Amino acid sequence: MDRLSSFSNDPSDNPPCRGCSSYLMEPYIKCAECGPPPFLLCLQCFTRGFEYKKHQSDHTYEIMTSDFPVLDPSWTAQEEMALLEAVMDCGFGNWQDVANQMCTKTKEECEKHYMKHFINNPLFASTLLNLKQAEEAKTADTAIPFHSLKMAVVDIYHSRLKERQRRKKIIRDHGLINLRKFQLMERRYPKEVQDLYETMRRFARIVGPVEHDKFIESHALEFELRREIKRLQEYRTAGITNFCSARTYDHLKKTREEERLKRTMLSEVLQYIQDSSACQQWLRRQADIDSGLSPSIPVASNSGRRSAPPLNLTGLPGTEKLNEKEKELCQMVRLVPGAYLEYKSALLNECNKQGGLRLAQARALIKIDVNKTRKIYDFLIREGYITKA
Repeated sequence: MDRLSSFSNDPSDNPPCRGCSSYLMEPYIKCAECGPPPFLLCLQCFTRGFEYKKHQSDHTYEIMTSDFPVLDPSWTAQEEMALLEAVMDCGFGNWQDVANQMCTKTKEECEKHYMKHFINNPLFASTLLNLKQAEEAKTADTAIPFHSLKMAVVDIYHSRLKERQRRKKIIRDHGLINLRKFQLMERRYPKEVQDLYETMRRFARIVGPVEHDKFIESHALEFELRREIKRLQEYRTAGITNFCSARTYDHLKKTREEERLKRTMLSEVLQYIQDSSACQQWLRRQADIDSGLSPSIPVASNSGRRSAPPLNLTGLPGTEKLNEKEKELCQMVRLVPGAYLEYKSALLNECNKQGGLRLAQARALIKIDVNKTRKIYDFLIREGYITKA
């Protein structure tokens, strides 16, 4: 049986479900045999037959919802209540604000519906007239209507002033006046903590500034501890049991990464070996890496040049580990054997983990020219080393 719900738009203002304690959203179930207080259940708890004390799953029940028309077929009862609440909050005539608060109707629809059914409707007009006459007859000797109206306006004005002062106090206490300074302070945290700061900012009005900062600092400390624990777990996996060995491990790991980067850069520049400007750019990029700077100059060749000849593999390390087809691939793609073997091993490992490999995954693993990556990927697929996902 449908009933008109008195729930507000804010779910936190609604009563909780007796089964799962979540805030009830329409439609919901009300037991017709239990109460008072009313025994309310959400649809999920009702369907699984929730029972509690005297309440049994075979009791009669009512379906509580406001999704039915009252005055207009295109307006539900829930929208009627939302319209009245919006007019009460925003004031009569502020139809744009009323529509913004409702979110389901336009400004013109709100104004037309309110004027038709609540202002120009004879039923509501006569009811309001009777109520007004009864109120005037009751308070004729003690109340002055115009004086009461002025007092109501003053009360509304004071309530708005209090709300404005409350918001200013929140902004001042949390240091949000100088937003630029606040953003610079946030940048000292890692990316994950910055995202947490942005998410939790809307809850700053609930707690004080000291409690809010302590909450963020505690999460930042948790992030640092998790990162350190992960680093220690990496040491333990590698069989390291003391910090002296850990420093040596970090140094060797950094050295290996630098060597891998150098090999990758060498394989990129070999196809432009006849381009003097590209070679100069590569040498400057290599000098930046040796000096500890991040490389920022990409290696590019002049447009319009004819394709480079096949790479000569004579004397290059790793050539003896290749079969004839792999040698032919390295010559045509102009890829040094050592880099090819490294790329091949990375693709094989990822394919074994995932049970297959896509071209996009291969390009994410080996960050070289996309055309070279496709040729290597197609070759490994064709020769049966890896399979497509």
